[in-house]
Amino acid sequence: MTLNCKGRLIDLSTPKVMGILNHTPDSFYDGGKYRDKNAILKQTEKMLNDGATFIDVGGYSSRPGADYVTEEEELKRMLPLTRLLLDHFPDIILSIDTFRSKVASACLNAGAAIINDISAGKLDPNMLQTVAEYHAPYIMMHMRGNPQTMQQQTAYDNLLVDIIAYFSERIAAAKALGMIDLIIDPGFGFAKTLSQNYEILQKLDLFQTLEHPLLIGISRKSMIYKVLETDAKNALNGTTALHMASLMGGANILRVHDVKEAYECVKLAERLKPE
Repeated sequence: MTLNCKGRLIDLSTPKVMGILNHTPDSFYDGGKYRDKNAILKQTEKMLNDGATFIDVGGYSSRPGADYVTEEEELKRMLPLTRLLLDHFPDIILSIDTFRSKVASACLNAGAAIINDISAGKLDPNMLQTVAEYHAPYIMMHMRGNPQTMQQQTAYDNLLVDIIAYFSERIAAAKALGMIDLIIDPGFGFAKTLSQNYEILQKLDLFQTLEHPLLIGISRKSMIYKVLETDAKNALNGTTALHMASLMGGANILRVHDVKEAYECVKLAERLKPE
C-alpha cells in the first residue's frame, strides 16, 4: 500500500505519523500557539526530527462550534504558511487541511502534496475535480453538516454500516474522476457522540473492507479527556493508549500533535506483529 506524493512513493505497510500544525487562533488544543514565523519553523523542525512523514497544516479550526472563517482569510493564512514551510524544508510532504477547492488549488500550486478534507468533497462541489486534476493524494473524512452544526447530527440507523456506505459512495465519486490515492478518516468527534467514537474504535477492522489506507485522528480529543476527567492539555497518555489500539486495529497513518510519542507507538506496534 503506497501513496504517490509528488512522485515520491510512501510505503504505508509500516504506519506513518502525520504531525499537526494549526495556523488558527481557536483550535481546541494548540490554538494561537504557532502563529509567528519562528514558532512555526521550530515546531515543524521538531516534528520532522521526531519522525513525522507528513505535516498537516490548517487555517480553519474544525472543532465543534468553531468560528466561521472566510475563504479570503483562510487563503491569507495558508498560502504564506505553505510557501514558508517549503522554502525552509524543501523535502517536506505537506498536507493541506481544507474543504475549499480554491484553497486546495492555491496550496497545491505552491508545492503542497496532499489535501485533507473533513467533508470528503461535500462542502465544495469542485473539490474532487480539483484534487483529481493535480493527481494529489486525498484524505476524505466522515462528517455530517459542518463544524458549526455537526454535533446536532449524531442519529444513525446503524453507525458503522452508515459510515462505510458513506465512504463507498465518496470513493466511487472520486474514482470516477480518476483519483487513485484515497485515504479514509472515520472522523472521530465529527457528528459522533462519545460512545459512538468508541464503537468505531472497537470495530476499526471493518474499514479494511474499503481497501484504502486508514488515517486516525484522535490526538488529545474530548473522547479521551472526558473519559479521563481531565482536559486536552493532560490527555497525552490517553492519546498514546488509543494510538496503540488504533494501530492494532489497522491504522496506516496517525494524525497527531505529539509526534515523538506516536512514532514510538508505531515502532512498538511493529514489534508486536507476528513474524
